Amino acid sequence: MPARWSKLLLFRDRAASSLQQNFKQRKLRAKNRAHAKHARRHGFFLPRHECAASCPVRSPSLVDFGFVGCDPKGFRDVITEDSQVRPDLEASRALHRQANDPRAPVPACLRRCRSPAAPQKPGRIRTLSGSGDDYCRIADKLDTENYNVIVISPRNYFLFTPLLPSCTTGLIEHRSIMEPVRAILQHKKAAVKFYEAEASSIDPERKVVMITDNSEVKGATSQTEIPYDMLVIGVGAENATFGIPGVRENSCFLKEINDAQSIRKKIMDCVETAAFKGQTNEEIDRLLHMVVVGGGPTGVEFAGELQDFFEDDIKRLVPDIADRFKVTLIEALPNVLPSFSKQLIEYTENTFKEEKIDILTKTMVKNVTDTTVEAVGTNPDGSKKTIVIPYGLLVWATGNAVRPIIKELISKIPAQKDSRRGLAVNEYLVVQGTRDIWAIGDCAVAGYAPTAQVAGQEGSFLARLFNNMAKTEELESKVRELSSNLNVKPGNSAEAAREIEACERQLRRIKDVKPFHYTHQGSLAYIGSEKAVADVSWWNGNIASGGSLTFLFWRSAYLSMCFSTRNRLLVIIDWLKSKAFGRDVSRE
Repeated sequence: MPARWSKLLLFRDRAASSLQQNFKQRKLRAKNRAHAKHARRHGFFLPRHECAASCPVRSPSLVDFGFVGCDPKGFRDVITEDSQVRPDLEASRALHRQANDPRAPVPACLRRCRSPAAPQKPGRIRTLSGSGDDYCRIADKLDTENYNVIVISPRNYFLFTPLLPSCTTGLIEHRSIMEPVRAILQHKKAAVKFYEAEASSIDPERKVVMITDNSEVKGATSQTEIPYDMLVIGVGAENATFGIPGVRENSCFLKEINDAQSIRKKIMDCVETAAFKGQTNEEIDRLLHMVVVGGGPTGVEFAGELQDFFEDDIKRLVPDIADRFKVTLIEALPNVLPSFSKQLIEYTENTFKEEKIDILTKTMVKNVTDTTVEAVGTNPDGSKKTIVIPYGLLVWATGNAVRPIIKELISKIPAQKDSRRGLAVNEYLVVQGTRDIWAIGDCAVAGYAPTAQVAGQEGSFLARLFNNMAKTEELESKVRELSSNLNVKPGNSAEAAREIEACERQLRRIKDVKPFHYTHQGSLAYIGSEKAVADVSWWNGNIASGGSLTFLFWRSAYLSMCFSTRNRLLVIIDWLKSKAFGRDVSRE
């Protein structure tokens, strides 16, 4: 081969190698720029180092006693009166250096990273607690890419409580209205940490929540602290007994799935005991007398479900004692369903009379024993009378009381000293006297009725609020970047100025946060015999409806409110199964 050819080939190989190396360098720089752009947009960096890459640091985090996260700068001033808190950005800056310089040392805060969703330090934590409708709406709608989320709840499932009365008679199986928390959280864009534990104490000074493992199996550690930056409380309320003797010891409540299972078991206990050979007529009448205290939607729906159960199934399966069954509804107010229109109240009371359900209005329970209810009623002339009602089952559905953890927190906040029904909140659901605690649902006093509908809208409002906080941080970071580029590259000043102005307009829109406003969408209640009542808001008025068609609307509405397609399918199957084969009367 001629010498000049060898030189040409060598020159070609060197040129190709140089071009390939330049191409790799350009590709690496483009990748680094993409990492930096992704970091500015989403609040975290993706460095190439193996340890650092295994632990992305996202802006905030959430905990379900609450959700946990860093507060975007400047946004909190819109909803609280205190000064803003600037987040610690040192870890993010270190990651930025690592992303753009592969020779940079690994930051110390990343050398022992294990969980990609773990909060880096107490100042980066936001917390939410509960597993009701309010909590579910936040967990479902919150953008977890912007927050490190930790969920703390005493139960590892969501419960659709509007259909809980149907579980007491076997019309619906309890697992059909339960949705595992982890099944919902696994579909979030970013990892979410969940702890099944009960929040036992809140320290607003140290910004920590004390949690306790409430499972039957105990490990070496059963109590720990969760730090937070922002705390969202949605623990609900407990049953109110109004200090009446014997209520808590002798009655059943209807708030949790365990309550529904207990009621179902006791109904069958009463039926089987009443059918026992040699039972006296007086004892049979007592055992088959079911008393419901509370004329709200829960009490009315349970009374209707109970009457259906005996008419459709018990009469067929136990005909000897079927005619002795009786349901009595006790209400302290002048009528049942006080939140409904007068027309629907009258329709409900007339339907109950047709179903032979006794209604005792203007009657207050004074004492409860294991076999009788002592009450004081009001006669039409205004005089009082004492009533003694024997019963086999007593279900108490009369209102809410403040949980001990909320009472303890109220005592720690001077501005809450006059609050007796829960945590008083402002129009943005911030607990009065604090700047980093929110409260929603039955544990909050926001001026609305303690219903699932209110709690759900409050949860959706806070999810939007937190998402706006993250957008604010992203836009402010973009404005700072554009401003710095404007000084470095004056040639693009016109275009950069227009982009800055657009970002500032968007920031003003996001920061113009409207206070929480509840929109009443209507009230529904099942009243038995495949009939329901609905008081639905329409334009500037309400539409009142009752009957069999309303019953179909009631079922459709509740079906659409279920948490998942799985829940909807299981509920439909339970309805069809009960219609075809009757309710399951076996005792668990």
